[in-house]
Amino acid sequence: MMIADSHAHLEMNDFDGDRKEVIRRAEDTGVNLIITVGTTLGDCRKAISVAGKFKNVYAAIGIHPHEVKDIDQNTYRTLKQLAQMDKVVAFGEIGLDFFRNLSPRDVQIRRFGEQLELAEEIGLPIIIHDRDAHQETVKMLQDWKGKSKGVVHCFSGDYRMAVKCIDMGFSISIPGAVTFGKSEKLQEVVMRIPLTSILLETDAPYLTPHPHRGKRNEPAYVFHTARKVAELKGISLEKLAEVTYQNTKNVFGIV
Repeated sequence: MMIADSHAHLEMNDFDGDRKEVIRRAEDTGVNLIITVGTTLGDCRKAISVAGKFKNVYAAIGIHPHEVKDIDQNTYRTLKQLAQMDKVVAFGEIGLDFFRNLSPRDVQIRRFGEQLELAEEIGLPIIIHDRDAHQETVKMLQDWKGKSKGVVHCFSGDYRMAVKCIDMGFSISIPGAVTFGKSEKLQEVVMRIPLTSILLETDAPYLTPHPHRGKRNEPAYVFHTARKVAELKGISLEKLAEVTYQNTKNVFGIV
């Protein structure tokens, strides 16, 4: 059985002490495909470096909404260069975060639009970050004419939003939060959307699933998310893993 973790942050300092062991544990659990996602230029470079060292790890590059306040005239030129590197399969995570507002909202909106256009120019699928900005995110994606689609990562909207995103060609990525007792809205989304539109993720080191809540998250724990999603869909874990693994390869163009 092979499982994909479509969104982790193995490049972060949280894994500097045991990154090799973390990836080995993931492989021992059947996690044979991991997308590690940069959020700053420095972490994008590090993500590419990590992907280059491990056969089953691929990289995504982009500027997280928390960090877009620091974008300058060199940022996009550098991202274009990084996009040409081996094993870079996506542009992101990009989007809006109106929960923490670590970048001003107007700056987030402007930079999200610019990064959508950049993703279209370089031809990579996109990874969308949306927190407490559901209406604005959907509107910007609807207005965007880009042919490169992708995934809404760590989905936190409702079923109606999920349908709108799927209709635009996006997949829905399910995090470990689906294992939490009070995640009825996310669980309803999982039950109602097509299996072919679902990816799994850890968002490691964040959002650790039950029964490991309180610990640092890591890709091996995507197994618990997979088991819960299979239960909600009423299918075997093996079938769920097979389909979501292929979904991940399809979204990111991995052969």
